[in-house]
Amino acid sequence: MSVRAKARLKYVSIPPRKMRLVANLVKGLPVEKALNILNFTPRIAAHHIAKTLKSATATALSQEGTAQLRPESLCVKNITVDDAPTAKRIQFQSMGRVFRLRKRHCHLTIVLEESVEMKASETAVVSKAKTKTKDESPPKRSKKAGDSKTARKTSSRSTGSKKPSGRKSTTDKTATKKVTSRKSSTSAHKGRTKAD
Repeated sequence: MSVRAKARLKYVSIPPRKMRLVANLVKGLPVEKALNILNFTPRIAAHHIAKTLKSATATALSQEGTAQLRPESLCVKNITVDDAPTAKRIQFQSMGRVFRLRKRHCHLTIVLEESVEMKASETAVVSKAKTKTKDESPPKRSKKAGDSKTARKTSSRSTGSKKPSGRKSTTDKTATKKVTSRKSSTSAHKGRTKAD
């Protein structure tokens, strides 16, 4: 028997279009993952959806009981965002004009259902745990394997030196320019003294 739970939040003062942007992020996800996404979504609609999602989860757990149902096995089946009545207000403008403001509201409905995949994976984990014997232990790692890995890392660092390139670096070019300019200036100076 599949578990279904529903929670509604009515007359939320957020436009339905903005609420649907966040609702589409978590549609079809497990409850735990959906709450993680909503906690890190920087929109006010995420707060309202998270609050309603927690309410739907609590409703499902109270209907079925925690012995039969785990919160991790619940999945967001459907999220619907419907229009609510629009509040009409006015804003005064220059030259005696009035502009109409429409403050839109929405109704939020979240339907949760127990996912079959999660239930199947839980039963598989339980059956694997029963088949394991207590005297089985995980294989131990030898220290030699770890030492060889560190030796490989240090050898790759030492051999990872750069190869010399055929081009001269900019510092070498400037040094040769300075040397040649000194030679030319000294020869020009010597030529002047001889001529005088």
